[in-house]
Amino acid sequence: MKTIFWNVDTQYDFMRDDDSFKGALPVPGAREIESKLEKLTKYARARDVQIVNTADWHTEKSRELSDKPDFKTTFPQHCMANTPGADYVPATAPIDPLVVDWNMDVMCLYAFPGADKMYFERVAASKEIVIRKDDFDVFKGAPYADRIVKSIRPDRAVVYGVATNVCVDYAVRGLLERGVEVYVATDAIKELHGIPLEPVLAAWKEKGAKLVTVDDIVGGD
Repeated sequence: MKTIFWNVDTQYDFMRDDDSFKGALPVPGAREIESKLEKLTKYARARDVQIVNTADWHTEKSRELSDKPDFKTTFPQHCMANTPGADYVPATAPIDPLVVDWNMDVMCLYAFPGADKMYFERVAASKEIVIRKDDFDVFKGAPYADRIVKSIRPDRAVVYGVATNVCVDYAVRGLLERGVEVYVATDAIKELHGIPLEPVLAAWKEKGAKLVTVDDIVGGD
């Protein structure tokens, strides 16, 4: 049974709203879960568990950005490419990851016959991966996410991060749809206000996701 950890968008613009950093789209209470996030990250590294990290990586043309956001389907600018707000907080900051950009030049994948196969074999073998996306749903906003999952072939994924009722929701449902057994660390996720949470959790359970705690995952560590 192959287990991976799936870290959703734990970036400064979402995670911080204090003197240390004023995030562009802070998730209420997100900093409170950083100790849990750190515990998961250290646990995975100590046991050589592969970590897949997703990250919003937006441009001015990103369709979810708006000057008049409704905070449901559109939001103000956040996690703009190559800005500090798009970086991961220390609790989850990847170490020497293989980064897959949503707007990667496909020519590098087809430079010669079999180049794409070699590339995704390299991705699958990487201990820490960053998938940059331009949509709430990583499987829509990152053209290579589906192939990455197929290359890794995980049996189960431990999912955590932000925001519960947006990008985490898409990650959980997307992984379940791809036949991956999903465990959600409920004390290592936080939701945006204004978007109902209970229907999201109920739908996860109905589809087979298991709601657990960080201690359930790491035990006494």
